[in-house]
Amino acid sequence: MKKITKKRHLEMKLQSIPPHPNPKVGLEQYTTPSIIASDLIWNANSLGDIEDRNVLDLGCGSGIFTIASALMGANLACGVDVDADSIQLANETSQKLNLDNTDYILSDICDFNNGFDADTIIQNPPFGSQRSAKGGEDLKFVKKACEIEPQVLYSFHMASTEEFLINFYQNNGLNITHIFRYDFPIPKIYEFHTKEKQNVDVIAIRALTDF
Repeated sequence: MKKITKKRHLEMKLQSIPPHPNPKVGLEQYTTPSIIASDLIWNANSLGDIEDRNVLDLGCGSGIFTIASALMGANLACGVDVDADSIQLANETSQKLNLDNTDYILSDICDFNNGFDADTIIQNPPFGSQRSAKGGEDLKFVKKACEIEPQVLYSFHMASTEEFLINFYQNNGLNITHIFRYDFPIPKIYEFHTKEKQNVDVIAIRALTDF
């Protein structure tokens, strides 16, 4: 595959990824916009965290970060998700894009332990809109990342929990180097949604491990 040299070209490739056909509210499944995914992966690659690296995408959903990493030259990009529909969709999209450097594993991230040697972990866990963010699903993802011991972690969180998260990361041996800020649009896809679209302030934290 021809090497992608412009962020806009990466975004256009990611736009071809179909949304989840049957999002499950209990898993807080929302599609990450291609403009956000492409920006994060482009920046991560510029920092030396994608090309020729083993990238693990925890809670991969339809595979946008796995696929983006593969397109940017990851040695191997592996997506993990508890939802079989998500894994099937991500795998089908990778096949359509002729990506031979992707792999997908059906597993709850808490139970995931296959010895994958991850250089970089990228994760967009549930934001906690259906439960408390503090002590919620996003922290389970961070703790799992610490168990896997990558060189670098990228993780999305609600911006409103930033102060708490900085302390949490530091207390778990993670050295924060960058905080990327995004306006994340959440469309009306669940019955409890009252607006056609709601924008949520989120942050993506880049942290180096110190284990």
